Amino acid sequence: MTAIAPSPSIIPPRPADPSLARAGAVLTINLDAITQNWRALAARVAPAVCAAVVKADAYGLGAREVARALSAAGCRTFFVAHLDEGIALRHILPSPTRIAVLHGPMPGTEADFTAHHLLPVLNSLEQVAGFAAHAHHLGRKLPAVVQSDTGMSRFGLTLSELTSLVAADALEGLDVVLHMSHLACADTPDHPANGAQRQAFLAARRLLPGVPASLSASSAIFLGGDFHFDLVRPGAALYGIAPQAGAPNPLRPVVRLEGRVVQLRQAAAGTPVGYGHTATTPTAARLATVGMGYADGFLRSLSNTGAAWHRGTRLPLIGRVSMDSIILDISALPDGTLSPGDAVDLIGPDQDLDALARAAGTIGYELLTSLGARYARRYLGG
Repeated sequence: MTAIAPSPSIIPPRPADPSLARAGAVLTINLDAITQNWRALAARVAPAVCAAVVKADAYGLGAREVARALSAAGCRTFFVAHLDEGIALRHILPSPTRIAVLHGPMPGTEADFTAHHLLPVLNSLEQVAGFAAHAHHLGRKLPAVVQSDTGMSRFGLTLSELTSLVAADALEGLDVVLHMSHLACADTPDHPANGAQRQAFLAARRLLPGVPASLSASSAIFLGGDFHFDLVRPGAALYGIAPQAGAPNPLRPVVRLEGRVVQLRQAAAGTPVGYGHTATTPTAARLATVGMGYADGFLRSLSNTGAAWHRGTRLPLIGRVSMDSIILDISALPDGTLSPGDAVDLIGPDQDLDALARAAGTIGYELLTSLGARYARRYLGG
């Protein structure tokens, strides 16, 4: 796939949009890149169906905007984590669209699923019993997804539990439209757990013959066709996160994060910088204070290790990340390059999301879902 071309800074010197003029930082979300990633994944797994995971507000990027763009691109099955996420998404997407709730029904919420035309993912004997009782009360079969635990010890029915349910005809009141499981180590292609979980899933599938199956989320899509089954559930891959550790990222970048300079200063050699004086300028330096910090999801672990970029030049972060600000050493830039209000890239063409996450000692998933609500947001395409 062709990488998205770097775009010029979205913060002009005198922004016409008042929200950009007021913002300490701007997050650009490319909806066209998201739909292009979805189409590329759909082509890769065909004839399997490609769904979309939009839990956690579409990984922090805005479920309303993202889901609408994906629906327009042809996606017809969506996954969220919580019931309230499903209810909110149902107000956005038309009724024929399938919306599955991964955590299933909490006790007493079964009627909410039917009221809002949501699919529960049934993970436990208690959830199966509760939803089957609700179906019996309504006098009709209700659609549901059944999840098997194939080796992650997180969600889903064990093989023995599923065996007992089938033997007792406990699923008879349900219309099981999908049988799913989840891989624990899919981002490491040669991990033996991948093949072991696939074999465990095949054993569980024999108990539900004819039911469509789903094993692959983002990373597992790249393990090959043996893992695709009938439906795949990409989440992070849609948003540009690399699906395989240490391998080139075949997906288009989706986000760009730009921070704005609040203040510039000259610092003599030996000047302490930031909270706790954890850094000191080794020589005379020019510093820029940028209006974003850990309250915006720019993780504190980036203190003294992270960096911003300006037109190909790395600007190291010096001192601790504060709640609302960071300090950059901009000595590598010619004097006068930056002025208050100008933008530097934190995520962009010189440093992608995964690179910034590595600098923070975490993964792209955590960093993406941590991006705060204070950014001025700009959506491209869609």
